[in-house]
Amino acid sequence: MQARSRLLPLLRSPVLGELLAWIYLHPEQTYSVSELAHRLRVSQSTVSREADRLTEAGLVTQERRGNLRLLRADLDNVLARPLTELLALTYGPVAVLADVLTPITAVEAAYIYGSWAARHAGAPGPPPRDVDVLVIGDADDDDLADAARAAEHRLGREVNIHRVSPSRWRAATDDPFLASVRSRPLYPLIEQGRPA
Repeated sequence: MQARSRLLPLLRSPVLGELLAWIYLHPEQTYSVSELAHRLRVSQSTVSREADRLTEAGLVTQERRGNLRLLRADLDNVLARPLTELLALTYGPVAVLADVLTPITAVEAAYIYGSWAARHAGAPGPPPRDVDVLVIGDADDDDLADAARAAEHRLGREVNIHRVSPSRWRAATDDPFLASVRSRPLYPLIEQGRPA
């Protein structure tokens, strides 16, 4: 049995929230079931079952190209605008932050930590007011500030990016901040330089 969503308790599961966020926060894109399964780290059958429900509810449109089943947000649905806003505030950080951080080549890894990661992991509590991101690498601070501003614009909330060097991350045992970050839930955005 899947865990209940703590970020948006109206949803049946975190997987459903992440799936909807990827689709609705990229309305110009069409995603294959296999691509979404890879992004969400779940089986294709899980994505396919959720896609069946979402298509039946009129929230997602689908198209078949050979063996590919392609999914896209149905923006003509009366729920599209409010649903997009809810998803941006809840599951949006993963989809949006991956978009803005991946092009920055000096980012070796990136994780969401803090209250958002805790809620995603199932910890009870109020909705997070901001999103905390740890970037490992030698990325330019101005590039990271630009990425944070772009994400804030799309998410409607503050995004705090904290950068550490790879050597500091590896030697985190003597750093109280990093020891604290490692002891709590982390949601991987980019691992070893590419999307998780």
